[in-house]
Amino acid sequence: MKRFWMPLVAALTLLGACAQQPRRAAGDDMAALIDTQLHFAARQYQVLARNTPPDVMPRSFEKGKPVTSDTRWWTSGFYPGTLWLTYEYTRDPATLAEAERRLAILEKEKHHTGDHDIGFMIFNSFGNAYRITGDARYKAVVDTAAQTATQRYRPAMKSIQSWNSSSRFQSPVIVDNLMNLELLLWAAQNGGDAKLREIAINHADTTLRNHFRSDYSSYHVVDYDPETGEPKRKITAQGAADESAWARGQAWGLYGYTMLYRFTRDPRYLAQARGIASFILDHRNLPADKIPYWDFDAPGIPDALRDASAGAIIASALLELGQYAEGSERTRYVETAATMLRSLAAPPYRAALGDNGGFLLQHSVGSIPHGSEVDVPLTYADYYFVEALLRYRRWYLPKG
Repeated sequence: MKRFWMPLVAALTLLGACAQQPRRAAGDDMAALIDTQLHFAARQYQVLARNTPPDVMPRSFEKGKPVTSDTRWWTSGFYPGTLWLTYEYTRDPATLAEAERRLAILEKEKHHTGDHDIGFMIFNSFGNAYRITGDARYKAVVDTAAQTATQRYRPAMKSIQSWNSSSRFQSPVIVDNLMNLELLLWAAQNGGDAKLREIAINHADTTLRNHFRSDYSSYHVVDYDPETGEPKRKITAQGAADESAWARGQAWGLYGYTMLYRFTRDPRYLAQARGIASFILDHRNLPADKIPYWDFDAPGIPDALRDASAGAIIASALLELGQYAEGSERTRYVETAATMLRSLAAPPYRAALGDNGGFLLQHSVGSIPHGSEVDVPLTYADYYFVEALLRYRRWYLPKG
């Protein structure tokens, strides 16, 4: 009997080892990819720093020339945010110095009331700076910004107004606005006024009720009557059509409700995130490399432009959503995100060192209907790419 079981045990042990081998190989592969990409980011952003005057922020690179903005532009926090994320891994002193220089010109935006984007501006920059350094000066900026954000809250709508009223919109709220709720929730959780959390949850619930279709896809803009709080119309301003699924809009929704679940543990938000994830991952027009077309219903598919920024946001969101899932669902989220990261880390999406004006990723789309930032590098694509790399390393690579 003993002679029978010993060969069987040995065979089963060998089979187990073989079954585990791909997992270890995949982990080794991702560890090497992450290390390579983050060190590349530190070197590439030295190029971007040289291309960017000291009093402005990089925005894009078009027709061989840098495109910059003042700090009031909605993407102004992404460049310093990416610097901080890169520094967190590399501890490169040049990266740190550039991050600190850029925070110095950005700080005044803690009082920005021109639109809803103060979260993008301040939390992705000063929030990361505080998390990494523990410097109380950075937290003070975040706390001030959170209070500033409440000035755009409209009680009748139970929502934060995104853009100012105009001839086109009365009181518009865009799906992107979900991302700025992290500023309010974090500030409330870390010693701030409880009213910040209430406003964030009210906004999230209003968006949940009015922005999404039955298949979990979303509109881009809902315009409200500011007196009654009732939706007046729903459109998709930056997508292919009002009823289409603009890719970056779906990414904001996925990321937003995953983040909201992190802070609230409200099962409604988790269910919404899972529904949006299913819409994206099961969509007939999601390419094999998992980097979406600029709109899931874009005309001309499969020749339509891709949007690396949407891919990076989705990858980062899926990695967090995987933390709240189990079994095959968790595996699907993580493996899809890994595929996205491998795609983004290689041509045609990732630039060569010294090219692309210093940006990491190519082939993002701002707004095709407006002819703005079409098939170019964008700061937020880089930010969420680096964030996703760090999230994969933190949560899914073997420890030690």
